[in-house]
Amino acid sequence: MNNILGRVVSGKVTDENEKNYFVQIEGTTFLLNKSEIIKPLKLGSNFKGFAYENEDHKMQITREVPDVQVDHYGFGTVVQSKFGLGVFVDIGLANKDIAVSIDDLPELTKLWPQHGDRVMIALKVDKKDRIWGELADEEIFKQISIPANPKLMNHNLKATAYRLKLAGTRVITDDYRLGFIHPSERDIEPRLGQHLNARVIGILRDGSLNLSLKPRAYEAISDDAKMIFAVLKHSEEYKIPYSDKSTPESIKEFFGISKGQFKRAVGHLLKNRLIEENKDEMWLTEKGIEAEI
Repeated sequence: MNNILGRVVSGKVTDENEKNYFVQIEGTTFLLNKSEIIKPLKLGSNFKGFAYENEDHKMQITREVPDVQVDHYGFGTVVQSKFGLGVFVDIGLANKDIAVSIDDLPELTKLWPQHGDRVMIALKVDKKDRIWGELADEEIFKQISIPANPKLMNHNLKATAYRLKLAGTRVITDDYRLGFIHPSERDIEPRLGQHLNARVIGILRDGSLNLSLKPRAYEAISDDAKMIFAVLKHSEEYKIPYSDKSTPESIKEFFGISKGQFKRAVGHLLKNRLIEENKDEMWLTEKGIEAEI
C-alpha cells in the first residue's frame, strides 16, 4: 500500500452498490462515492483518482485530487490540535484531515499552529500505511519563491510563518517572496503557520526581505495626536492657529484636552516629522499631507 496511498493511481471498477463503486488496485478494494461521478462507470473500466484511507479507516479513491500528495507540496488549513499527537490539516478531502506529528512541531505548544493557520506540507506513508503530513523544509520554500522587487521597500505584505528559530522567524509572503523577521522587530513570537501583517524594512541581495511586525512610528502615536492630525487634515491649507505656546484655556476650548496632553501629542507629531510649528500656528509637512493615520 505504501506505493498507492497519497498518490494518483489507476484501478479497475469491479462492482457497485447504491452508494459506491468498488475499484480494485493491486488486490485492494477502494470505495468510490457515486456522488462524484456524472456519467455512470461500466464494470471492468479503469478509473484514475487519489487514493487514501478515510476517517472511518476504509480505503477510498476520489477524483477530487488535492494539491497535497506524496512528493507534492501545498498549503493546507489547520483545523484541530491534539495534545500528545500534533495538529490536523484540511487539504481538501471530504472525510479525511491529515495529521502533522508532534515530532515535527515546535517544542512549545503555544507556538503550534492554531485553527485557521496554514502550513505547507506533502504526504508521507509509514510502514503501517498511515498517512502523515510532512512540513516543507527551507529548500522547498527556496524552490517556489521569487526574488523581491526593490519597489517593495516600506510596503505592507501578508506572510505566513514557516520556520521558527532563536535567530528569528522565516516567512513566505502571499506572493511567494521569502522574508525574515528578527526578534527585535516583533513584540510576540509568531506561531508556526500564522498569517501575519508585515512591513518591508530591507531588501537583501539574494532577493529576500527583512520584515517588521511593529507599526510605523506614526501608526503608534496617541489618540490625542491622531485627533490633532485629523483636524489639520481637514483645515484650510492644512494649517491651524494653535501651537504648544497657545494658552491652556484656548486648547481646552478647541480640542477638549489639557495643555499637557496637547504638548505630548504635538511632540509625537513633531518627532515623526508630520507637522511643523511656530509660536502662532502649526501645519502639516509634505510627509504629513501624504500620510494616513
